[in-house]
Amino acid sequence: MLRRSNHARRTWCRYFFFILLSVFLLPAPACQTKTPRNPGFLYLRLNADPTTLDPALIVDVTGASIAAKLFNGLIRFDRQLRIHPDIAERWTISDDGIVYTFHLRPGVRFSNGRDLTAEDVKYSFERVLHPQTRSPRTWVLDRIKGAPAFMKGKAESVSGIRVRDDHTVEIHLEEPFVPFLSLLSLTTAYIVPREEVERWGSDFSFHVIGSGPFRLTEWRHGQQIHLALNPLYTVAAPHLQGIVYSIIPEDLTAMVEFEMGNIDIIQIPSAEFRRYKNHSRWNQYIIEQPGLNIYYLGLNCQRHPLDDSRIRKAVSLAIDRDKMLHTVFESRGQRAGSPIPPILRNRMPPPQKKDSYNPAKARILLEEAGYPNGLSLRITIPALSESLDIVEVIQHYLQQVGIRTSIMQLEWSSFKESLAKGETDAFWLSWWADYPDVENFLYPLFHSRNHGAGGNRTFYENSEVDRLIEQAQRSTDEVRLILYYQAESIILQETPMVLFWNRTDHYLRQPWVNNFVPSPLSTNDQGTEVSIGVPTS
Repeated sequence: MLRRSNHARRTWCRYFFFILLSVFLLPAPACQTKTPRNPGFLYLRLNADPTTLDPALIVDVTGASIAAKLFNGLIRFDRQLRIHPDIAERWTISDDGIVYTFHLRPGVRFSNGRDLTAEDVKYSFERVLHPQTRSPRTWVLDRIKGAPAFMKGKAESVSGIRVRDDHTVEIHLEEPFVPFLSLLSLTTAYIVPREEVERWGSDFSFHVIGSGPFRLTEWRHGQQIHLALNPLYTVAAPHLQGIVYSIIPEDLTAMVEFEMGNIDIIQIPSAEFRRYKNHSRWNQYIIEQPGLNIYYLGLNCQRHPLDDSRIRKAVSLAIDRDKMLHTVFESRGQRAGSPIPPILRNRMPPPQKKDSYNPAKARILLEEAGYPNGLSLRITIPALSESLDIVEVIQHYLQQVGIRTSIMQLEWSSFKESLAKGETDAFWLSWWADYPDVENFLYPLFHSRNHGAGGNRTFYENSEVDRLIEQAQRSTDEVRLILYYQAESIILQETPMVLFWNRTDHYLRQPWVNNFVPSPLSTNDQGTEVSIGVPTS
């Protein structure tokens, strides 16, 4: 039986606290007071301030999701995860996969009124790569020819970025890299006006100017961020007059604000999912979106005894993940059979058969590996109640086959540092796509070049997997899918991680919100489709 006592206590405490909030904040319908609204504005919740809104410096999903509404890149992904024109109305790629030629849409203007040109593309890309910018995401553009020399201060410009005229820019790569076009959808590759960056200096982060459908009008740190319609934006003009983000760290407070009508759309916190799913009024306004993610128990392949694949396979077989998905995780996703999320598989064959729950076979593997009396492991997790709920159940399952575990909770920065240094046996973590490509899961998570902070926190190493991934990065679509499938098959056999589920995001909207369709890639959502009717009292 699954151990749920701690989880149940924590869940009851949350519900009890919500009731108290409701009593004090919502004493009676006649006494409810709504925050004054600006007509035509969408009101959303953030759980924390973004660190910055400067595209060259953004690393968090919050900042990237806001920046998507303020800036444009050369290309963008639509809701079906298809590459779509943005600033570039069309492009060509040379037969050898080296030269990308982008033709910009005429009439694109920054919100300060100036026309956007190919020179702005060159400036924006070189700014990301310039050492003085200290961008944490130079990897987005460092495959461009001449980028390494420029980053080391050995060249005054990036030789591979060539402006042909005001509306044409060529980008030459050092070698073919098929995912490069996808990389250009990232926040890092958004286009900024040089004069505004130079005007504001380091404060550009808080006075950003872009060419997107909205413009930043106010940022009260720790309180609200206001965006207003950009009247100079002419492509797919929004149905909104603006967006107001309220910064509300506490989930329960945010849900009270939603029920008062002060927030229009909210992602349902995991602790509140069951309550809203079973709520007669609100369950009709829940919208699901399968996520580009994978949740997993990482196993450090270079720490004894997990350096033996039989031990790793025994851990996998010992855990009933199907049951966990439908109980402790409340069916908020689907069981993962691969490190590649289903919505990215496209034309790839189905993955190998998922490991089924088989504790008897797990015990046999432990005995074959020399541990007939079991062994001890430490599982490190971030200091989050949901992580603890899940790992306590994992601990229970492993105990049944003789794997004794201790759980260490660390705050987020210490947790990441410990994983990067390979200091833990096992750990609970998730990986979310930066861009919707199979490469963005296999290369960071399993290539030996990315050990530690690069993403491969299991310290998995297999030269054949490395070779297949590298070959796929240079190959055409059909060939690369076969290569990725071959790499995936080896990874599944060697079990560097125990795959659990792909989480589905659940959103709750107000009745007056129209045309809200969540994007699987929120960092590409411009906010141009949703509209607001007349809020009810």
